[in-house]
Amino acid sequence: MQKAAFAGGCFWCMVKPFDQWDGVHKVVSGYTGGHVENPTYEQVKTGTTGHYEAVEITYDEDIISYEQILDLYWRQIDPTDDGGQFHDRGEQYRTAIFYYNETQRLLAEQSKKQLEKSGKFSKPIVTKILPASVFYPAEEYHQDFYKKNEKEYLEDRAKSGRDEFIQSVWEEK
Repeated sequence: MQKAAFAGGCFWCMVKPFDQWDGVHKVVSGYTGGHVENPTYEQVKTGTTGHYEAVEITYDEDIISYEQILDLYWRQIDPTDDGGQFHDRGEQYRTAIFYYNETQRLLAEQSKKQLEKSGKFSKPIVTKILPASVFYPAEEYHQDFYKKNEKEYLEDRAKSGRDEFIQSVWEEK
């Protein structure tokens, strides 16, 4: 089993896209990249702890590759927005790829360059590629939120603008 970690705004919206793929064994919502040990949601949402809301993915690389996971990640975010994601604003909602080894770093850099060259975006790609640090799982009520609180999840996602963005950028025209 391998691990991958990504920040893409609200972690509620980042679980389901990965959770549904063969080879993905677990997707955990949490916090990483900050300077406070064992932060709480209340602390992180203030934007003062340095943490990103993120997901940590445990996957079987014999079934799904890191490159496939990267491709899926890019299709969930606006990589040109350095102020947050969609209606979630602040440093804790910025995008980042957290690599666990040199291979992941190189693959992440390569995928970012490919996206930059693709012409899909007129603005620069600002998603950071950072070494993985301690990942703190979020409180239990945040885990699998899309399953446990489907109505609230769908309402939040609908008002965020994320789906409209994904559709306008990634769906074939």
